[in-house]
Amino acid sequence: MYPDHSHGVPVQRAVEVHQPTPVRFAVPASAPVVPVQPGAVPTVARIVLPDGRVVTGYAIEPTRPGPVTAKPAVSRAAVNVALGGVGFLAVCGGLVLLTSFIAALTAFITQLIILAAVIFGGWIAVQIFSTSGHQGGTTVNIRKAVIKRNHFNG
Repeated sequence: MYPDHSHGVPVQRAVEVHQPTPVRFAVPASAPVVPVQPGAVPTVARIVLPDGRVVTGYAIEPTRPGPVTAKPAVSRAAVNVALGGVGFLAVCGGLVLLTSFIAALTAFITQLIILAAVIFGGWIAVQIFSTSGHQGGTTVNIRKAVIKRNHFNG
């Protein structure tokens, strides 16, 4: 008896038992026939459940675990961490060299700019203060002037 979930009243149902049907394969006449050992084909097992149902199927032997392989002395995770550390150190060394190169290049460019400013400033000073190569233009002579009572006597 199985309970009917819609009304809550037990209802009698018929039990169906299914028998497995063997599958027959068509083997061509030219194919070699390999004999099957009697122990190779599993036997069909029948189990009667407490409620009266019958379950039919092949008995399956429990699988046995394979042989345990010996673990290496060093785990793969440790090797990966070590290789990652070596790679990180290589990158850090390269970054140190790169920053040193950038600092040196910056100092070199700064010195070039200062040198150019000194040379250009010196050239301008020579141009302003030299009188030997001065040709043409207006010469102004300034004399001493005496200022008396808001009068200019020059």
